[in-house]
Amino acid sequence: MSRKTERQAERLQVLVTKLLTLPAETEWVEFKENNFKAEDVGEYISALSNGATLNNQEKGYLVWGVRDSDHKVTGTNVNPQAEKVGNEDLVPWLTRQVQPQVHFEFHALQRDGKMIVLLEIGATHTMPVRFKDFEYIRVGSYKKKLRDHPDHARRLWNTFNQVTFEENSSMSSLNDQEVLELIDYQSYYALLQRPALLGPQAIVTGLEDDSVIRRIPHSDNWEITNLGAMLFARDISDFTTLKRKALRIVQYRGDNRISTVREQVGMKGYASGFEGAVHYLNNLLPSNEVIGEAIRKNVPVYPPLAVRELLANALIHQDFSQSGNGPMVEVFDGRLEITSPGHPLIAPARFVDAPPKSRNEKLASLMRRAGICEERGSGWDKIAFDTEFYQLPAPVVELPGESTRVILFGPKAFAEMDKDERLRAVYLHACLRYVERNMLTNTSLRERFRLEQDSASQISRLISDAVDADLIIPFDATAGRRFMKYVPFWAGDSSNSL
Repeated sequence: MSRKTERQAERLQVLVTKLLTLPAETEWVEFKENNFKAEDVGEYISALSNGATLNNQEKGYLVWGVRDSDHKVTGTNVNPQAEKVGNEDLVPWLTRQVQPQVHFEFHALQRDGKMIVLLEIGATHTMPVRFKDFEYIRVGSYKKKLRDHPDHARRLWNTFNQVTFEENSSMSSLNDQEVLELIDYQSYYALLQRPALLGPQAIVTGLEDDSVIRRIPHSDNWEITNLGAMLFARDISDFTTLKRKALRIVQYRGDNRISTVREQVGMKGYASGFEGAVHYLNNLLPSNEVIGEAIRKNVPVYPPLAVRELLANALIHQDFSQSGNGPMVEVFDGRLEITSPGHPLIAPARFVDAPPKSRNEKLASLMRRAGICEERGSGWDKIAFDTEFYQLPAPVVELPGESTRVILFGPKAFAEMDKDERLRAVYLHACLRYVERNMLTNTSLRERFRLEQDSASQISRLISDAVDADLIIPFDATAGRRFMKYVPFWAGDSSNSL
């Protein structure tokens, strides 16, 4: 048995002991013997997740094989892995019926020679969990519809504004040595350029300074925060509620998803594993051989700084309230796609100029201090500049479902671009010029596309098309044709003027 498996088995036994010693069922714990119905399980996932949040618990629990009245272990013949609803396995059926998705996981273990089945359910952090058409809550030891208990609903909604994802616990009841086995403290101290400390006690105290871990009140033990696990886990799969947030990098053959060449799932936390992920990704991306005066060298097709910044953005700005999905990079022959959960807090059209917003400010702050991402507000400026410098079409930002996807395309000459690609390039060029306190002109746009003076009339027509598409506007509509300058459409608001 591996150390990881041993640690999981020990954790479950300690957890069951804790649950069995509770004086009675609570709003976040339910005991059953053999009563198992799929509909009831779905309702309990809703009720216990909401109840855990309401009672400041990181998880709720449903335990089979324990008598309700005295918490005596009786054993159970429940087997969730064999259960089906119609022709569908139980777990995917439950996952489809529960919104928003919260992490839940079944465990089977022996206790006093008898079988126990434990269902762990993550507490909700953004809104009440619903099963099918209703949200449920525990009132004492009874499962009720939340709508029938407005005081519980009001208190539940109030909790969502009090604790962020980063502050929540990912694993608790750990001693000093267990923390050091789970957290890559060497990377933490190296990336943040803090002097290395000697001895487990000194090291964990240092981790506490940045809320990587937190002391459990009235205890000598620690809990690892989501912030600490996501950034510095030695192995994210050790944290059951976070393992689906690991970065995935997939390479395909051709320009569709039919044939996968290779797939890599990140093991380390985002901060400790970032440089390795960037190196791995860059090795998958194409390059061109350039012959200089004396030597040959390979030049990457995609600008390394833009790739790095887009990857960091996907990790930092994702919506962690979505469960079951995480950031993903897909490499095709002719493009690179980076997808992350959640929609951006800023409209994509304003990525270059708008002040930054982050739904994960503590995580973003630590990533900046670790030198992993750019300073506030400078990232998309550099992405825009580098895509122009490398003669790439302007990046595409899509919002499929509840996700954000940024697409980088390989180099294309002006003649190879279609009209939409040219218009996107005009708009991004106008945005970039604007944040540089400058304006788009016929000359600047020709330089962007590396066209000569004899292409001036063609560029004028493209500028006219961009004006007609409401992407840019004249800075001074009364100026002569040769002196016309343009700004992004939103700069017409006097509050956005140069």
